[in-house]
Amino acid sequence: MEASTCPIDAQFSDKISILLSSPPLPQEYFEKLVTERECNGLKVKLDGEHGKGVYSEVDFREDDLILKDRMLVGAQHSSNKVNCMVCSFCFQFIGSIELQIGRKLYLEELGISADGGCDSSGGMECSSSSEKIRLSHDTIQPLMEGRLQLPYSENFPLPPVVSCIGGCKEAYYCSQSCAQADWDSFHSLLCIGAGSSSPNREALLEFVKHADDTNDIFIPAAKVISSTILRYRKLKAARVEQQPGKHVVSDPHNSCIFPLLLEAWKPVSMGFKRRWWDCIALPDDVDSCDEADFRMQIKDLAFESLQLLKQAIYDGECAPLFSLDIYGHIIGMFELNNLDLVVASPVEDYFLYIDDLPSSQKKEAEKTTKSFLDALGEDYSVSCQGTAFFPMQSCMNHSCIPNAKAFKREEDRDGQATILALRPISKDEEITISYIDENLPYEERQLLLADYGFTCKCPRCVEEAP
Repeated sequence: MEASTCPIDAQFSDKISILLSSPPLPQEYFEKLVTERECNGLKVKLDGEHGKGVYSEVDFREDDLILKDRMLVGAQHSSNKVNCMVCSFCFQFIGSIELQIGRKLYLEELGISADGGCDSSGGMECSSSSEKIRLSHDTIQPLMEGRLQLPYSENFPLPPVVSCIGGCKEAYYCSQSCAQADWDSFHSLLCIGAGSSSPNREALLEFVKHADDTNDIFIPAAKVISSTILRYRKLKAARVEQQPGKHVVSDPHNSCIFPLLLEAWKPVSMGFKRRWWDCIALPDDVDSCDEADFRMQIKDLAFESLQLLKQAIYDGECAPLFSLDIYGHIIGMFELNNLDLVVASPVEDYFLYIDDLPSSQKKEAEKTTKSFLDALGEDYSVSCQGTAFFPMQSCMNHSCIPNAKAFKREEDRDGQATILALRPISKDEEITISYIDENLPYEERQLLLADYGFTCKCPRCVEEAP
């Protein structure tokens, strides 16, 4: 078998085609999205030119909050987990200022860096961090265990740490409700703990390691497949409950089964998709004559990841989800539709607060805090970072003269996307954002936008076109 040949693609080609060419979602679906997000000043409209767009139903002033969009699925970057301990569902920081600092320094003491882990087999890189001041274990441990309280840290309270329902040490939460929501939505199939629903935890560990070593965009892609399977199972259970005594055939080719899978796929179907290996931007260090080889390598990488994921969570009733075509389109959806997942660090806020204290109080506080700040170095301000797909944001079209932008305010402390008005926006006006750096010259903008599959014809581009 060739490296990138997946038999499921041929076996379920008709089902895959339907999943990837799902009909436009009804207006009621978007109205529900708007209602759930309490953004009643917006409306998603379907149109022939762009497919869909977001329009204002009220007047917005400059800097007004337009939207706070809950993600459909998201994941913290693997390398970022050393720097930031956040809720695996809503992505707000958890624990305490002391735990955030102590945990990071403890992991660095073990030789685990933000660039990778360290294990005894030498399979991952270890960091030396020789340029930082190193603190002893006896200094760090009291922070980790809550036996040392830093001055003024009570002004920066964080939610307590809640453990994963399945017992893994990879996911933590800010509340039991977030833990349960993540378990029901994604994590029960992707948990590597003893309580996992995965039929093959060893394969799941291999999948996670492969993602950490190659590209962690595979993690949110796996969450999309996991969530679709779990939604399918709930729909099937509801069907059985509504029709007691009637057996629901478990053959994915069966015409009674596929509509349930199609319904479970519906939230994902709204995202614009292209195959990852077709839409990923060519790196600067890859010559154009090597582009075909580069894209084939990316396809092979996705195939390797998919095979591991299939071993870990395969469900025969949802077999089309494990096709390379579907997997490539899911990853491409993140490539083309995502807003970066960013949550500002309370540790940065804490040290800035100490720095702004009156001189005498600052001097006294720094007797305790300075050594920790020196040990953290420039990493004291690292925010939570990851990749996510936001349903409402994904409906917003591009313009090189946008009237809105993604911007986190001081009070925005979780993983929701925040969209603010760049200028006054009138009722019935389309709300647009820029997918790229709109300050670039015309040719560079068009080149970057080509990766999104369109040529921009906004008023600015029409005016600047040669």
